[in-house]
Amino acid sequence: MTKKKKMKVVLAYSGGLDTSVILKWLIETYACEVIAFVADVGQKEELKGLDKRAQATGASKVYIEDLKEEFVKDFVFPALRANAVYEGTYLMGTSLARPLIAKRQVEIARMEKADAVCHGATGKGNDQVRFELTYTALAPELTIISAWKDPKWPFRSRQEMLDYAERHRIPVPLVSKEKPYSSDRNALHISHEGGILEDPWAEPPEDIYVLTRSPEAAPDKPTYLQIEFAQGNPIAVNGKRMSPAKLLDYLNGIAGENGIGRVDMVENRFVGMKSRGVYETPGGTVLWIAHRALESITMDREVMLMRDGLIPKYAQLVYNGFWYAPEREILQTFIDETQKNVTGTVRVKLYKGNCIVVGRKSPHSLYREDYATFEKDQVYNQMDATGFIRLNALRLKIQALKRKERDKKK
Repeated sequence: MTKKKKMKVVLAYSGGLDTSVILKWLIETYACEVIAFVADVGQKEELKGLDKRAQATGASKVYIEDLKEEFVKDFVFPALRANAVYEGTYLMGTSLARPLIAKRQVEIARMEKADAVCHGATGKGNDQVRFELTYTALAPELTIISAWKDPKWPFRSRQEMLDYAERHRIPVPLVSKEKPYSSDRNALHISHEGGILEDPWAEPPEDIYVLTRSPEAAPDKPTYLQIEFAQGNPIAVNGKRMSPAKLLDYLNGIAGENGIGRVDMVENRFVGMKSRGVYETPGGTVLWIAHRALESITMDREVMLMRDGLIPKYAQLVYNGFWYAPEREILQTFIDETQKNVTGTVRVKLYKGNCIVVGRKSPHSLYREDYATFEKDQVYNQMDATGFIRLNALRLKIQALKRKERDKKK
């Protein structure tokens, strides 16, 4: 009699309470081999000791992979080129990281000849969609195990999971009353949600913030930066060229010190409910502002109008998890075409929560001082504007005349 092959699962593991419990639960419930995969997308100190914790919980193998450069270069910067902001406010740090994590998870699953992939996202949020859409787009042959939606999942509360962890001696981070909310960090941002933040009227306590000082505590003197771009991508700060991840990390430090990048918003989740998120995106905020400033002198007016009309759709696709959908890829092609001349330098002033553009220059600048000047010039005949206005006003004039005719008949 042939022995049945043991199922092998690759788990997206963070070392938090949820994925620590899920790791043990998978082994216990499905009698499977579990490979833990940890993506380093810029969590920093949160990665310490994760390999030992995963092995102590039962993982047969642990992958901890440095994906920071790929994350910033291939996910953050394409969204920056699109000026992508969800609902006018959110720079989508979490939304951009999930497709990369899921992509690498799928690659490891294939390399290990695994049967399934598993994530720890709940059935209420956006991450479940982002993970599972990516799995399906890249590896439809793999089984998806979504623990929180699995009929065999027994837990209904955080306390039940803590009790389970204690019974099985699962090493989990200490959960304390001092931090009654959840946070998720990567190279672009840190998000805070849940717990004390679920009341949208309550101001977040100052000790919640990790990457940013309060504007009140920021330096009393402004900090000036010169950010250089090439075809829409930032490549240097104050003349120093850096890799994408190093550049963003450097800006996070400086902008955070100056109190820049805090966002407190109530957003619309893809699943249909509203949720409150508090985000810190210091470096990304500076880059977004600087990038738009450079576009203002390098992009044609009508091209910019078309591109700006697509920003909400692009942001919605990314937020909803459709990074690998053909419509997002086609949009990216159009957007990247608009960026070919977005090369130059922007000077910004950082001061107490504000990022103020104070200069911009480009070898491809469409700004012409000899045309724009209020002083005497030889290139622009102001009388030409008379006919321009008359032609543009013609339809308004006809409407006014028709109204006057109708009024006379009354």
